[in-house]
Formats: sequence, C-alpha cells, structure tokens
Amino acid sequence: MNKLTSLVLGLTLIHANSVYAEDLLTIYQQALEADPTLKSAELKTEIGSAQKGQAFGEMLPQVSANANWSANNQRQNQLRGYVRKLPNNKKEVVPYDSAPTTNYHGTRYSLSLNQTVLDFAKFWNWRRAQEIEDQYTSELTQAQHALMFNVVEKYFGVLEAEDQLYFFQTERQSTEHQLEQVKKQYAKQLVKITDLYDVEARLDQIKATEIEAETQLTIAKESLKELTNNNPVGLFKLRENIDYKHLEGNLDDWIAVAKSENPVLSAQLHAIEAASDDVAVQKSKYLPVVDAQFNYFDTNTGYQSSSIGQTEVQVAAININVPIFTGGVTTHRLFEAQHRLELSKTENDAKIRALIKETSDSFLSTNASVRRIEASQKALESTAKAKQAKETGFKYGVETMSDVLIAQQNEFKAKRELSTSKYSYIKNRIRFMQSTGLISEENLNEVNGWLQAGPSQPKAMDDAKKS
Repeated sequence: MNKLTSLVLGLTLIHANSVYAEDLLTIYQQALEADPTLKSAELKTEIGSAQKGQAFGEMLPQVSANANWSANNQRQNQLRGYVRKLPNNKKEVVPYDSAPTTNYHGTRYSLSLNQTVLDFAKFWNWRRAQEIEDQYTSELTQAQHALMFNVVEKYFGVLEAEDQLYFFQTERQSTEHQLEQVKKQYAKQLVKITDLYDVEARLDQIKATEIEAETQLTIAKESLKELTNNNPVGLFKLRENIDYKHLEGNLDDWIAVAKSENPVLSAQLHAIEAASDDVAVQKSKYLPVVDAQFNYFDTNTGYQSSSIGQTEVQVAAININVPIFTGGVTTHRLFEAQHRLELSKTENDAKIRALIKETSDSFLSTNASVRRIEASQKALESTAKAKQAKETGFKYGVETMSDVLIAQQNEFKAKRELSTSKYSYIKNRIRFMQSTGLISEENLNEVNGWLQAGPSQPKAMDDAKKS
C-alpha cells in the first residue's frame, strides 16, 4: 500500500512539474499581457491618431446651430403729469409715472457655417500630426522589439543564475566529500594537518560564494517577474546539442541594414519631420487667413430681447484676417520651433552613433561567444583530466591536497565559463537582431526550440556530479 501511494505521489509530482513548466514563449505571452511599457506605447499610438483627426477636422467646415426661446416682460416708463392751482393764481405741473407692461414670447434661431479657405498653419499642423502618429507607431514597434529582447535576456538570466548556483552547490558537495575522506586519512596519520586545513578553508570559500549565487538567482527571478508580474515556475532548460553558429555577412552591411530598419531611428526621423512641420506652422502665422462664412438668423427679438417683428437674415461673407503685431509672440514661437528642430537632429546623430555601436558590439560579441564556447569546452576537458591526475597523484602521495583543490576549482570554473558562454551567445544574438530591427517572434520560436522541459542539467553538470 505504501509503495502504491508513493508511486501515485510520484506521478502526481511529475504531472505537476509538466503542467507548471514554462518555456520562453509562455513567458513572452505573459509579458505581452502584463508589460506596462508596451501598453503605454500602444496608448501613445491611439493618442497620435486622435491628434491627427483633430488637425484634419480643423480644415473641415465648422457648423453650429443655436435656438433660443424666452418669456419676456416689457415695461416702458412714460413721464406724465397734471396741473395743480396754487395761491396767487399760479399753476404747478405735478408729474406722475405711467408704466404700461407688455408680455410676449421671444424666439431666436441661428445656423452658422465657417469654412477655411486659406490657412497654411492648419495645413502644416495636420502634416505635423501625421508625422507624430508615424513616430508613435515606430516607437510601438521599438517597444515590441525591446520586450522580445528583455524576455530572452531575463529568461536566460534566470537559467544562468540557476546553473551558477548548481555548480557551486556541486563543488561544495564534492569538497565536503573530500573533507570527510581527508579527516579519515588524517585520523590514520596518512595526510598532514595542512591538507585538512586547506580543504576546510576552500569549503568555507565555496559556501560564501554559494550564498552570493543564491542572491543573484533571486534577483534574476525578480527581474523576470517584473516583465510578467508572475513568479517564474519550472523554466525549461537549455539543451546540449545546439549548433552555435557565427553570424554571416559583413559588419558594414549589417550597420546599413540597422540604419534603415531599426525603429528607433525611424521614430527619430519622423520626429525631425514633425519638428520641421512645426517650423512651417509658426512661419505661416505671419500669413493672412481667409475664411468663408454663411449665417442664417430667424428671430422676433432684438437688442436686449426687445420685441420686434419676425425677422429673417441670411449672410454670406468672406473674412480676411491679416496678422500685424502680436507683441513678439509669433516670432519667439518660431525661434522655439527652429531650436526644437535642431535638437531633434542632434538627438538623431546621437542615436545613429549608439546604434552603430550596439550593432557592432552585438555582432562581434555573438561571434566571439562561438569561439569562447569552443575554447571553454576544450578547457573543461583539460581541467577534468588535470583534476583526475591530481587526485591520482594525491593517492600515491605525489600531490598535495592543495594541488587537488586547485585542480577542482579550475574544473568548476571552466564549467561555469562554458555555461556563461552559451547564455552570452543567445543574449548577444537576440541583441543583434534587435539592433538591426529584424527581431521577430520567429527568433523567439527558434530559441525556444533550444529548450527542453524538465529539470535536466547540462552535460557539464552531470560530469560534475559523477566527479
């Protein structure tokens, strides 16, 4: 019965691990739903679209209607008087007020239509709004690309931190095993007390480093959680049989591709065009503005709602507004627009230089990681042989325990460097795709194919466990 319970429990745990395991694409979908930066970029595109609609609407006919109904009470004061006789046959006019009152209902209807005939400022403002909308669209694309890269970087940052911690844990276990052996040998007076001290000192160093590795793993998980707002659970691990290929092509050609495809530069170019259009807007403020106006009035009330006969008025007019003097406001707004245009151009130069550097660094780092992986694999094989030789020499009294510990330390260092090289290759490759503006979900699908479910460990880890 106990065996059956254990079997059921084991199968349940395996099923739970498979259910809650998360690959790269799962994390990416979570980030798409939770990333506030991406949501902000999406809202900015909606704002840009609304601004363009406003600018275009200002050039269309503006129609307004007004209706008024009123109850009026009109009183007209009239000065009147009567003659009163006084002594000495004198007469005096005694005035009195007479205020007849009239009650009536008043109605007033109006319909107004205004159409811009000539206003260059409105036209250039509409052009500026178009460029701003395109700028926000490019910034949205950049946010999407940045999210893809951040998911890869932080996902593999967690895997790398897990690997580093595992290597230190494995080295600690191996050193603890060596310590037990040395203690037994020391009890039989087969080794010196210095050998015992060397193992104990190395074990303390590893424990201290292991604590730091645990902290780095926690930080990496929190960094990934920042994207998804979920705690990462059971992340898929990196497979061993991966072909790490060099990036093909010439670096100068890739830089040219980055300049034409990177959404950061595209957004900045639209910002420059928008700033240029704003300069045109401010220059247009010096020009006359022509409007066509059509008005219709129907009312029976006049000035201050006085009662008049039913009156109907139809007006068609052309209005010409010529700016003469605005106290220098128009001039200084033009100066501001011109300076903002120069500022946008300067920022564009800075972004081009940063893009060239980013593309070059990621291209060279990716190819360097391939060579580093190959060198690390050879170094691991050499250090493993060296450690085995030192252990054999220690058994025959030719080598000291200090020599064995150094050889073991070198072996685990080679394992950690090999693991770091693999993750660096993946991060730099995706960083290169982002800088060139060619990153897509297909790249994430490709990288996701390099993962496998379950707590499987790199071959280097298995070798360490055997040692």
